Amino acid sequence: MDYVRLGRSGLMVSPLCLGTMMFGDRTDAMESARIIAAARDAGVNFIDTADVYSKGGSERIVGPAVRAHRRDWIVATKVANVMTQAPRDGGLSRRWITLACDDSLERLGLDEIDVYYLHKDDPGTPLAETVAAMGDLIRAGKIRYFGVSNFRGWRIALLVAECRAQGVPLPVVCQPYYNLLNRMPENE
Repeated sequence: MDYVRLGRSGLMVSPLCLGTMMFGDRTDAMESARIIAAARDAGVNFIDTADVYSKGGSERIVGPAVRAHRRDWIVATKVANVMTQAPRDGGLSRRWITLACDDSLERLGLDEIDVYYLHKDDPGTPLAETVAAMGDLIRAGKIRYFGVSNFRGWRIALLVAECRAQGVPLPVVCQPYYNLLNRMPENE
């Protein structure tokens, strides 16, 4: 496997990332563990999950499946999703990011998250608050890097400017919603 740098970070990742959106839903824990082991055997070292995938079920499967070979894996998960019926849950406020990170770490059973994605933009929360929360998590050692997912290009530019203003490390990866039917990132 030829590994590549993830953005401008020092992380070396496989060009293929194992997505786990169906783990805990259509794919049970035993089959998921088999898939993860086969991916590792093939040289894949980058795995992507999210708090919202199977309402936390994916994280509960991924963590134990990678734990024995933790040094071999770059584990990514996401924040911003509503996980309960409480009106205060979800989004990118400092409060929710902090709580959601702790919840993800508990579900994963890991000490830190390698890449913590802002899963979607939250126009109701100031970017300064979101960036400060990510900086706090990095300094606390709960996450190593952060990235963005499903953000518009102009919002990424504002987020990067805010990171620079606060002295917070820049996001290392962008995961756009992009496919044959949705080509919006090309315009951005």
